[in-house]
Amino acid sequence: YPNAWAVKDTMQLLQKVFRLRTCEDSVYSNRSRPCLLYQIQRCSAPCVDLISKEEYQADVDHAIRVLQGDSNKVLKTLEGKMLEASSNLEFERAAMFRDQMKALAILMQEQAMESIDQQDVDIIAVEQFEGSYCVNLAMVRAGRHLGDKPIFPTHVNGDAPEEILAAFIASHYSEHQLPPTLVCTHGLNDPELLLLLKQEGKARTQVITRPSGVRKNWLEQAQRNAQIALQRRSAEAGQMQERTQALAELLALDLDPEALAELRIESFDISHSHGEATQASCVVYQNHDMQSSLYRRYNIAGITGGDDYAAMRQVLQRRYSRGYESDSLPDLVLIDGGKGQVEVARQVFTDLGLDISMIVGVAKGEGRKVGLETLIFADGRPPVELGLASKALLLIAQIRDEAHRFAITGMRSRRAKARNVSRLEEIEGVGPKRRQRLLARFGGFNGVVNATVDDLASVDGISQQMAQRIYDALR
Repeated sequence: YPNAWAVKDTMQLLQKVFRLRTCEDSVYSNRSRPCLLYQIQRCSAPCVDLISKEEYQADVDHAIRVLQGDSNKVLKTLEGKMLEASSNLEFERAAMFRDQMKALAILMQEQAMESIDQQDVDIIAVEQFEGSYCVNLAMVRAGRHLGDKPIFPTHVNGDAPEEILAAFIASHYSEHQLPPTLVCTHGLNDPELLLLLKQEGKARTQVITRPSGVRKNWLEQAQRNAQIALQRRSAEAGQMQERTQALAELLALDLDPEALAELRIESFDISHSHGEATQASCVVYQNHDMQSSLYRRYNIAGITGGDDYAAMRQVLQRRYSRGYESDSLPDLVLIDGGKGQVEVARQVFTDLGLDISMIVGVAKGEGRKVGLETLIFADGRPPVELGLASKALLLIAQIRDEAHRFAITGMRSRRAKARNVSRLEEIEGVGPKRRQRLLARFGGFNGVVNATVDDLASVDGISQQMAQRIYDALR
């Protein structure tokens, strides 16, 4: 699948047609009545035996066959079952099969890109716009178009489109299975490349560069999507370059285009929940874009809960005591906070012998609204209020908000993990081995919470009395 949306969309369609359950095993095994999905006809409620095991298994098999491209055979099977139920005067069962047929027929009609032979096909278009290239990958599986995925090669160095295509195929299909057919905008200079990528026991992949019929429409659509992606990326890049230049002008930094591209900005933020699970984030902006591969999270420990100043001091010391000896020092450091946080940063930089002029605090305005922030400098420059119309402030706010998002998601994950484990640890008599058995038996903490006393007692080493104690403690 080219993206998570395609996977989610496929799952929703199959659930709608065959009413397959989506709950976890721990929830499934402890249901006493059907859930809301049954009420809205998105599940057949096998958890409470409202459908037989044989009938549910048949629905699962039908879903698998649809994924394999046998939609027509499934439709005929359902039709036969409907007629059989109708002849036996089982009109409710006949209506159920009729509804499945109707939903499956609609699903098949919605597949605008449908292959006559139901083969798996990848469509690869290489397009160029203003010196940049886009490789657009469209995937058709069992006659169903799963979506497009644009990829932007970064190290082109004057390569021809054929070379870019070959590099993409070598990279992509070294990790993914080759389909029987590739429809491409350009040919391959090295036809032996596909032989090297071919999996044992699979037929050789056919490459088509001059398609006809529906495949020609596929390729033309992939080319249009690649051009749209390139134009959108170009517009966004131009906007970010303007914001970077505005920030450099404001702070009197080097305005040379290469220097602007190399300008490295690091932003720090602290997040915690009433002093619990304190975590700091560091995000990086460079080459006119956020560099997510360079993001870092820091678990903060050994401080008083809720002390943001101590947390900021710790994360800056941990980051720049190592970075001082490397080439990864930033040109600008954004601190989410006012004079107090900036003063902490100034002290850390002074102790480490770093230039305090790179420190800029972003003090929030009333209601945390963008445009009301005040920039505070550690080297004594007067504070600056830029206003919403400032491109420099828009860039600063974007980087600051990304640091906040990265910190808060990490904090929530750490808090949830700590709370779940600690609640089991606090129960008298539940040591590491029993805790491990419980988590393994019920597939995680939520499964333990949803388990009945008898279910808990079925775990090796858990007596009926201990099971009751665990049950009460988790409620």
